[in-house]
Amino acid sequence: MNPSRHFALIPAAGIGARMGAACPKQYLSLAGKPMLMHVLDTFAESPLIEHTFVVVSADDGYIRDALASASLPDKRVTVLFNGGETRHQSVLNGLHAMREQAKDEDWILVHDAARPGLTGELIERLVSALHDDEIGGLLALPVVDTLKRGDAEGRAERTVAREALWAAQTPQMFRYALLRRALEQAAAVTDEASAVEALGLRPRLIEGSPRNFKVTLPHDVALAELHLKGNS
Repeated sequence: MNPSRHFALIPAAGIGARMGAACPKQYLSLAGKPMLMHVLDTFAESPLIEHTFVVVSADDGYIRDALASASLPDKRVTVLFNGGETRHQSVLNGLHAMREQAKDEDWILVHDAARPGLTGELIERLVSALHDDEIGGLLALPVVDTLKRGDAEGRAERTVAREALWAAQTPQMFRYALLRRALEQAAAVTDEASAVEALGLRPRLIEGSPRNFKVTLPHDVALAELHLKGNS
């Protein structure tokens, strides 16, 4: 029996409205190159990843220029111009488009285009921990801050116990067949693990890294650059 392969799938069809930038946030320059290129480079350089698929909108006007100026290994990245209105739809569209390359038992690592702090070590940690798992899982961080539930007036209503709480990161790694079935059956979800959980399954939590945070607001850009330039 052939061993399962690992494919990366990057949904990158969003515009990042909260960033308020002149271009989609995945193309903002960070440490000398577009944010998305940091992600693609990390996957392309990993010997564990068979191939990377990046899903962009049909009218994306940035990806070709970004790739043309990159130094990615030949044939390690395929661009799919079939992004949806939501992350859920973009990932599902990507899964449909890569069907000829991926087998049911192959692993799919879905990663946010706006998490440029991913490293090869984190990919290896996730793949190693889940290689024989029956379900799959995701990188995540245990919650360490005290959590408050706010009311409609923005006042603290009560303190929420943080024990056993984790903040989800990506990649989120599941077998092709399971992930596709979960997303096809789920209502709108904000991450792949939620769709798998809706099937009654419990994805495994693998400790990630603070540097693997999601760039969402303008002040996040400076912090991401500090991590990338310092390789922290």
